[in-house]
Amino acid sequence: MAPKGLLLLPLTLMFLLLQAATANPRHENVIDRCWRGRGNWAANRQRLAVCSVGFAGKMRQNRGPGVTPYTVTDPSDDPVSPRPGTLRYGATVLPGKVWITFQRDMHIRLAQPLFVKSFTAIDGRGADVHIAGGAGFVLYEVNNVIIHGLQVHDVRAQPAGRVVRLGGAVQSVDVGDGDAIRLVASSKVWIDHNTLSRCEDGLLDVTLGSTDVTVSNNWFHDHDKVMLLGHDDGQVTDRRMRVTVAFNRFGPNVNQRMPRIRHGYAHVVNNFYDGWRDYAIGGSMGPSVKSQGNLFIASTPNSSKVTRKMPAGEVAGKEWHWHSVGDSFENGAFFEQMGSRVRPNYNRHQAFPAAISSEVRSLTKNAGALRCSARSAC
Repeated sequence: MAPKGLLLLPLTLMFLLLQAATANPRHENVIDRCWRGRGNWAANRQRLAVCSVGFAGKMRQNRGPGVTPYTVTDPSDDPVSPRPGTLRYGATVLPGKVWITFQRDMHIRLAQPLFVKSFTAIDGRGADVHIAGGAGFVLYEVNNVIIHGLQVHDVRAQPAGRVVRLGGAVQSVDVGDGDAIRLVASSKVWIDHNTLSRCEDGLLDVTLGSTDVTVSNNWFHDHDKVMLLGHDDGQVTDRRMRVTVAFNRFGPNVNQRMPRIRHGYAHVVNNFYDGWRDYAIGGSMGPSVKSQGNLFIASTPNSSKVTRKMPAGEVAGKEWHWHSVGDSFENGAFFEQMGSRVRPNYNRHQAFPAAISSEVRSLTKNAGALRCSARSAC
């Protein structure tokens, strides 16, 4: 019989190999760990579609042999008759499933809101792409959309005008609100690794029955009303809204709505809140919120309360369920809980492990649009 010490050696070796295989030396979150460490990411861009988590689930309908690769080569924009090579042509006019990339760094000023069609991925990796100085994106009654790796800033409301819509029809649009990205009655949308700031209205609006949305790895800064989930208090279709807000960085110089929720459900997990002036998470009409493993750092003792219930005098009733689980609070920040805990009830394609709050700084340190080289890991 072999000595006991020799029998333990294979078990020890197996344990060490397993530990090495599951190590995370770059301290990346579960989404980034899926693709960023691969040196050939640019040759297999569509792998990104299976890295999403949360309510959007996996974006498998955005990958495969039926997807048309399209490269933006022209930063100009014609809202009525977009030319091939422009972003609007690929995102609105080109039929079928499309994966959009950018030939080089570019600054695009949209003359009117750009209507993104279903089964479209806008992938800014490998280029420094700015959508700025004009209109923003509208996702209107669409599904299976990815927006990744863009810098969207200084968006302004544009005068009423004509714009090409889904299917190629040209229609008139009213004066917009100046949102960076607006979802209207859309589902299965993933907004990941974008940098958003300084827009006229909101940075991200999820409204009018939109649901199954994941907002992850974005950097929101220098803005007042950051993220709106739910159109208005009377919009009961937003009761079915489900949004995951994960691994984002909020701040510096943000005021409110991170997010502001009406009616629906939000899982707010592993985000870094670098101060706020008014409040961080607010809501009305009895939304449900699970705040998990976030780091909240109050700007001042006068703005230390994380939450705001609107209207302020409304008595907490059975429909309000706001809970903090494993969050960390600094500089006097605190979270007012109410109701009972409500789980996100993810399915197996949506579920992911929440990290502990002490890891949030590391997990969000690369939030926002990444500067990636096609020749190395991102």
